Amino acid sequence: MSELFDAVDALVASRSPLPPAEERKRLRVAHGLTLDEVAAALRVRRATVSGWESPKKPTEPRGPEREAYARLLDKLAELYPAPSELYPAPPDGSAPEPAEERDPSTGQSSEGPVASAAEQPPAAVPSRTPSTGPSSAARRPAPRQTAPPEATEGGGEARFENGPLAVVDVDGDGQVLAYCRDGLVLDVPARSIPALVDWTLHEARLGQARLSGPGKDADPLLVLTEAALKRYGLPAALTEEERLAGRLREGHKVIKQLARAEWRLTKRGFGPWARIYRPATGSARACVQLCIPSWHALDPRHWGGAGQLPPAELARVLGVYASRVMTPRGSTAVTGLELMTALHPATRASGPDETGKRRSEHNPGSLGADPVDCAPCEAPDGHPLLSGLPRFHVRGPGEKLFEEAYDWARPMTDAECTLRHLVGIDVNMAFAAGANGLVVGLGGPTHVRAPVFDPKLPGSWLVDLSHVDLARVKVGKDRWAELDADMLPSPFTPKGERPTGPAWYATPTVAYAVELGYEVRPVEAYLRYENGRYLDGWYQRLRDAYLATMADLGVGIDLTPADFLAAMDGYRERDPQLAVVASAIKATVKGGLGKLRERPRGEGWRPGEPWRALSRPTWRPDIRAAVISRTRVNLHRKIVKHAAFTGQYPVAVLSDCVVYAADGTSPLDFLPYRDGKPLPGGFKLGVNPGLVKHEGTQSVLWGEEVRERFGAPDLNLARYIKDGTVTDVDHGE
Repeated sequence: MSELFDAVDALVASRSPLPPAEERKRLRVAHGLTLDEVAAALRVRRATVSGWESPKKPTEPRGPEREAYARLLDKLAELYPAPSELYPAPPDGSAPEPAEERDPSTGQSSEGPVASAAEQPPAAVPSRTPSTGPSSAARRPAPRQTAPPEATEGGGEARFENGPLAVVDVDGDGQVLAYCRDGLVLDVPARSIPALVDWTLHEARLGQARLSGPGKDADPLLVLTEAALKRYGLPAALTEEERLAGRLREGHKVIKQLARAEWRLTKRGFGPWARIYRPATGSARACVQLCIPSWHALDPRHWGGAGQLPPAELARVLGVYASRVMTPRGSTAVTGLELMTALHPATRASGPDETGKRRSEHNPGSLGADPVDCAPCEAPDGHPLLSGLPRFHVRGPGEKLFEEAYDWARPMTDAECTLRHLVGIDVNMAFAAGANGLVVGLGGPTHVRAPVFDPKLPGSWLVDLSHVDLARVKVGKDRWAELDADMLPSPFTPKGERPTGPAWYATPTVAYAVELGYEVRPVEAYLRYENGRYLDGWYQRLRDAYLATMADLGVGIDLTPADFLAAMDGYRERDPQLAVVASAIKATVKGGLGKLRERPRGEGWRPGEPWRALSRPTWRPDIRAAVISRTRVNLHRKIVKHAAFTGQYPVAVLSDCVVYAADGTSPLDFLPYRDGKPLPGGFKLGVNPGLVKHEGTQSVLWGEEVRERFGAPDLNLARYIKDGTVTDVDHGE
């Protein structure tokens, strides 16, 4: 019977009367309780308690939380009797003004003006005791869950217990909050940017442990919403002049505050990705990075609409990315490049000498701390190495290494026009797969005349591959295939044209010519005898990040071809936030490789002069060329295997997308699966890097109509196969 009585008591308590929202807040504030403390006691989210106190549209607690909340309010009402004009309500039904919540440490309204750096009190404050009442310790970081915990990888040290980053926002009560990973929310007492930096470094417990032994811990990242920008005296958007300069104007009051507090900014200034620091003392670092979405820090091409997400959701997106890749250091391209360095730092600590001291020394397997010169053939136009060339000189294949992704197409045959559909397949993370296991140069080049080709030696080779005939190629150890060369792109040029004489190629391209069964005799080469698999760790981390994210979206690595296609259909709608993470991971791959050959970015640069990127050890156009070369020949190898086995040839190839004519709308209508097994060495459906997915399907009539409209029988249909949208702007890109 006692269980029945308990159930009846709980049922009655679940309908316990509660005072109005204004009174709930008054009672909490009168006792000096924060939203976090109430949420922790009731085992609910902070946002839930805030909703119960919302004056506009309060939510009502349910179940056991309602009983406990009603009991709390009853106890507080005994200690702090309600003013007669507030509760009960006045006869005319007008709503009274809510009690103003004040900062316990200052007695000032939390809506007060932003304090200057000089006015900001020290971060350290005494803890609260029963005898002293409320104090600013109530605003110290106190993690509280505001959403179901998100699974995170790798764990974290106690000093980084609140995660790698936080999204700083201001709630409806004017309280500054920091939204962290796993739904945690921290109260932020800082009233200025310098104070915010101090709080982040000393109290917030934000950051990320190093990714490799000799590396450095990642600096904490703060993402400032528009409300936070307003609170801290920053504009919600940059002016046109500031946007073009990429930074806030030098005389802005916030920059002056930082200077007075002896904080510094990096050369890129206070921009969308600002870094605020003090010079390191010993091994201790004092640096905080800011990300400002409303200043276009999060490129919508890679982050979708992440910049417009609510703070908790944005914290989840960036937190998952940080835990699986690394804390963002800028754009996805910048982060991709920084990931290489984080996994292979340039230096490490030496062993102790006779006196027990350790010194900095070169870290084997890294690119080193100093930049190295590229070979003349690897230098892009305008490089200082080419300053002696005549003005307006155009370098040809015999002077310039030109390893780029495919952009090739051909007219359809009469037989292909009788088919009904054009089906596009896309290689998953093709450039990441191209980096896997690739041996690249770690040091500078050595010039060699008439070298003997060595496929294991990275470098750039001047060699004539015009004799390689795709009409007869080697497709196995002792197997040759007869193919229609006119239906295939050449593997040696991005446009798929057959070379006409000596040209510069990266090692993977020349090695593929040997694999096809042809002899090669290089004229000269720039070789890198110091080499290694520098990108292996980079590939593995990005691969794992991508696979984990796709698995969360319902696309696993062990699905059958049909199940994989079904899982990929609409996977973005299952969790749009994680879909953004997946897109950002893929952009990190391409952008990071692109940064290896970063070109001048304004700043008054003139051809023949050095630009800023050249001073980086990671400015390595030879590594970028090797990855692209390997990616292109990997794709061509699959195309050749498919043609040799099925007699089917691609209609168009664009980067990592290949289009075939087929009778059906699915890749399974032309990919040669037997008993669920793919063609060895050919295309295979799956989520792993290097495997393929369905890119899109259009009708053959659509393809012919598009080409006729533009008067281009070889228009690259792979560019438009995804959704079929074609514009005049797209044509000719």
